[in-house]
Amino acid sequence: MFSESGFIPGFFRPRPAGLGACADITMTQSPSSLAASVGEKITISCRASQSLYNSNSKKNYLYWYQQKPGQAPKLLIYWASTRHTGVPDRFTGSGSETDFTLTISSVQAEDLADYYCQQWYSFPPTVLQPPTITSSESLTICLLHAQPWSFTLPLLP
Repeated sequence: MFSESGFIPGFFRPRPAGLGACADITMTQSPSSLAASVGEKITISCRASQSLYNSNSKKNYLYWYQQKPGQAPKLLIYWASTRHTGVPDRFTGSGSETDFTLTISSVQAEDLADYYCQQWYSFPPTVLQPPTITSSESLTICLLHAQPWSFTLPLLP
């Protein structure tokens, strides 16, 4: 069952889409790489192969997740632009239909993580192997192996 945010609670187990899951909607992210120092603004773009806008709910079913090393993915943004509870306001989601953006207005050291865009418009949900912020004198975002992935989400009772 979906919560108010449309997020299915459960455990994430990433699996390559080519191993048994095939989605009609494909997702692409750009740029392939960029660098930012602490305090700078960064932007990650995400494009869907078809519109994620639902005319009945009047919402875009695009979600952004952050995954820190050794941790489960954390929901940042749902419905393209709504921040999840507890997410700092430096994270902003925008866009509609096929083109979406995640902006971090002032990158902090604790933002070291993988960032995923994911569509929940159709099943199975698809997500790209994410841009990663890596730790060094500056924070670097690198696009790693851009390919569709799907999440298997066991529902909790």
